[in-house]
Amino acid sequence: MKLRIRWTMFKGIRRFLPFSAIGLMIIIIVCLFANFFAPYDPFEIGLAAPFSPPSWAHISGTDDLGRDLFSRILYGGRITLLIALVATTIALIIGTAWGFAAGILKGWTDEFLMRTADAMMAIPAILFALVCISGLGASVLSLTVVAGILLAPSTARMARSAILVEMGNDYVIAGIASGLSRWRLIWNEILPNIASQLLVQFSLNAAAAVMLEATLSFIGLGVQPPNASLGTLILQGYAKIWNSYWFVLFPGALVTITILLFNSLGEHVRLSMNSAKSSS
Repeated sequence: MKLRIRWTMFKGIRRFLPFSAIGLMIIIIVCLFANFFAPYDPFEIGLAAPFSPPSWAHISGTDDLGRDLFSRILYGGRITLLIALVATTIALIIGTAWGFAAGILKGWTDEFLMRTADAMMAIPAILFALVCISGLGASVLSLTVVAGILLAPSTARMARSAILVEMGNDYVIAGIASGLSRWRLIWNEILPNIASQLLVQFSLNAAAAVMLEATLSFIGLGVQPPNASLGTLILQGYAKIWNSYWFVLFPGALVTITILLFNSLGEHVRLSMNSAKSSS
């Protein structure tokens, strides 16, 4: 029964993935391998053509130093995506362990861990990040770590709810009665069964991480020059938006599309998971 439910879930997920997954895959591949797809060196200054609007030579225009904006967007997207994906992975690992510990140990441990999660989630994310990054210093590393910590409590709450449900299922009760250790059950049986829920949370957290990176870089607490993320590019173009709209339009569009695709992926997985459960 358990194996049938698990297989049905992942079979259903595959039916819903194409658009979101393909769109994200294209963005991730093009940005991560920007050195192969970028038509120009993102740091190459072209003083002969500053503030050039979009054209065949520069499809996203050029900036105030004549640098090709499309190339800079690809390289900036790589930094943004790396920060988002690493931060989301950190949140997934910490949050899953956090939620599992609360759900399994219960009692005062559960109360302490969940109240800590509630307290962290009650603090505005930007305020929390401002305080932490001000102390750690603005850098890619500090932004990634802070984003991972910020996203961990929501993952912990989801993981706790999931493991409490699974611990009440017949296969877990039978496994414990047969002498299997609780941690072996978690690793071999429970974790694979909640993988779909973890994927949903990962997608939603990744969207939040992209937004957080763009916001913090826009206010000067993220990626620092000479490197540039999508948030940094939006910051650099903000003062010139009325005369050179492409400075903000194209990096802003990539941020928006990436967030929508991550959210869409998570929603599709969630709907597929619910459909698989109801049909089983």
